Parts: sequence; structure tokens; C-alpha cells
Amino acid sequence: MSADAKPEDVAVPEATWKARLKQVGPGVMAAATGVGAGDLVATMVAGSRYGYALFWAVVLGAVFKLALGEAVGRWHLASHRTMLQGWRTLGRWATTYFGIYIVIWGFIYGATAMSASALPLNALFPVLPVSGWGIVCGLLGLALVWFGRYRLLEKLMTVLVGIMFVTVVGTAILVGPNLPALGAGLVPSLPDGSVAYVLGLMGGVGGTITMAAYGYWTFAKGWRSPKWLPFMRTDNAVGYITTAIFVAAMLVVGAGMLRGANLTAGDTGLLQLGDALATDYGQWARIPFLVGFFAVAFTSVIGVWNGVSLLFADWWRTWRMPKSAPPETAADYDHAAGEKSPAYRFYLLWLTFPPMLLLFLGKPFQITIVYGVLGALFMPFLAGTLLWLLNSKTMMPAEHRSRWVSNTALGLCLLLFVGVAANELIDVLG
Repeated sequence: MSADAKPEDVAVPEATWKARLKQVGPGVMAAATGVGAGDLVATMVAGSRYGYALFWAVVLGAVFKLALGEAVGRWHLASHRTMLQGWRTLGRWATTYFGIYIVIWGFIYGATAMSASALPLNALFPVLPVSGWGIVCGLLGLALVWFGRYRLLEKLMTVLVGIMFVTVVGTAILVGPNLPALGAGLVPSLPDGSVAYVLGLMGGVGGTITMAAYGYWTFAKGWRSPKWLPFMRTDNAVGYITTAIFVAAMLVVGAGMLRGANLTAGDTGLLQLGDALATDYGQWARIPFLVGFFAVAFTSVIGVWNGVSLLFADWWRTWRMPKSAPPETAADYDHAAGEKSPAYRFYLLWLTFPPMLLLFLGKPFQITIVYGVLGALFMPFLAGTLLWLLNSKTMMPAEHRSRWVSNTALGLCLLLFVGVAANELIDVLG
């Protein structure tokens, strides 16, 4: 798009289903980035303890994430503003909160993502310890994102998602789902002691700061006006339906293969599943699963290293603006410049090198707990601010403001995420 062109001037193809599916990309990036190895383990543990009884929470959680992703995308395309430009209009408190949060979160998450990616590599190739493979994964992610651009990263993520789909869903098919029990699990129920798992399945899987990066990826794709809204909604739906299938597959594995097993919390639970597959079916089942485990973890490395670095770069640019500066629009945001900015590259380095110190602590479970708390503290902020911004008469055109369906979904998301945050804090304090 030229410097003088307006977003509405860019040619938009007719919104046929074929054209929409050809444009799919940012939603897959966001969904794959948000679902990490720890999320799949949490789902597997829920299946091992409660069977298929919590399947309804998986479905409802996917609906909530779909609503939240649509809200982020609609804000960017209909208001012509980035997420940070929207938060700036709320006052200095919003950008201050986000700035403090993203710095702390990046330090903890860097270690979490590198450790999760390292575990399957260590199991496949024990020539390096987990900390060594973690450093390799961090450096590889840094190189890919530092020198690569959105189009390359989208293609790579699509390949990794394909591997995830074949291995994770293939494992569920190998185990064999109990379809009548799965259907019965659509009826809401709360077995004894299951409340924390319900909150985790609905609010935790696929829900992190990376959801806020979705709009930046839509801009990178070239979507810059409300005319792209049908494409964005299809893209978002494909991403979170895929996520729901992943999560449902792990619930099936937990219920069908590991019922009653004493699973280890944290990412190492997937290693236990790999060992169980080797025992029951042979190494031919274990090795592909570990490859899929790596794909699940490494998509989060690539997505966060790119998407959250874009958020930080936009935050730094917005933070430095004087209070008297007029509100910006999407025309003021240059995605290519953001990927080359010193702030973007600083955050890439921040995600990679300082967290390597945590890899040598040998306490990945404690790091995972801290990460879970930090993630829970962001989601209420995102849902609450979107609820306000998408109903703004000064920033959102009337035809694109939230209606009762979106407002209800976002309101329920806000309540859910507050509940998840309270549960995480109670667990830590307890």
C-alpha cells in the first residue's frame, strides 16, 4: 500500500468461501501460538481424571476464544487502530500496566517456551540436556524471526500446525474415542474437584497475550479496512476450531489411555504419554508423537517471538508519544518498520537471552506456575478493554460496534478470566 493510499482504497476480493479460505493465516498463527505443550497436558490430565465429562468445557472455551479473537480483529479492521492505539485512548494507566506486564511476562515466558521445546528433543536426541536443547531452540527462534518476515513465518507455522494435527489427532484416533461418552460430555456437569479444571479448559487453553497480537498479523496480511471483516471472521474461526480439535484430541487420549494414571504436572506429562505409547504400541507410535510435541511447543516460540515483539515495539512507539498528540489510525502504523525497529529487536533479545538463566535452575514446574499466573492476569484486561473500546461511539463506526451477542460473549469472557485469575492466585498463595 502506498504512503498516500487509504486502507479502503486497497482492492478486496469478493468474499466467497474459496477466497476466504485462501486468505487463512493470521488465525492459525494466533491459535497455534496460544496453545502450548502445558495446555495440552492440562487437558490430558482432565481427561485422565474425569474421562469425557468435561468435554463441554472444551467446546465452550473454544467459543469464548473465537469471540475474543473476532473482537481483536474487528477492532483493528473497523476502528483503523492497533491494540496499543486503542489502549492509549483509555489513559496512561492502560499503557503503563501493559508495559510493566509485557516486560515481566517475556522474561518468564522465554524460559517456559524454550524448556517445552527442548523436552521432546532431549527425549529423541539425549546428546544435550534439556537446558542445552532449550538454548538451541531459543537461538533458532531468534534467527527465524530476526531475519524472516510475516509471509515466511506464516508458511512455517502452517507446516508445523499440519504436523501437530496429524500427530495429536492421530494419537487420539489410535487410542480410539468413545463417541457415545464424548457426546454425553457435551452436557454440562461438575464432578467433585473439577472446578479448577473447568476454569482451565475454558479460560486457559489458547488464551494468552498472543491473542492481542492477532490484529497485527491481520495488518501484516494486508487487511486494513472493514471490507476484510468476512475474511477475518473465517480466518479466526478456522484457527480456533483447529485449536478445539487439538484440545478434544488430548481429552480423548487422557480419557481413553491414561484414565486413573498419576500424571506429572507441567510439560513433562507429554513425555509420560510418549512412554505409554511406546509401551502399548511400540516406538513407531512414540517417535511421531514426540515430533508433534516439538511442533506444538515450537509454534509458540515462533509466534511469540514475532507477535509479542510487535506488541512491544508498538507499545514503545505509543509510550513515547506526547500526551497532546492526536489519536492515531492504522495509516500511522507501519508493520514493516515495526519488524525492523530497535524496540522490536530489543524485545526479541529479551525473550531469548535473559530467560536462558532460568533454564539452569532445574525447576520448570515452578516457572510454569508463575507463567500461568501472569497469563491469567492479562486476559481480564484484554476482555474488559475490548468490551469498552468496541462500544465506543467516538472510535467505532456504528455498523461495527458490538451487538448483544458480542457483548454477552465478551462479558462472560471477562467473568471467566477473573475467575481463572482468582483460581491461579489462590493456588499460588495456598
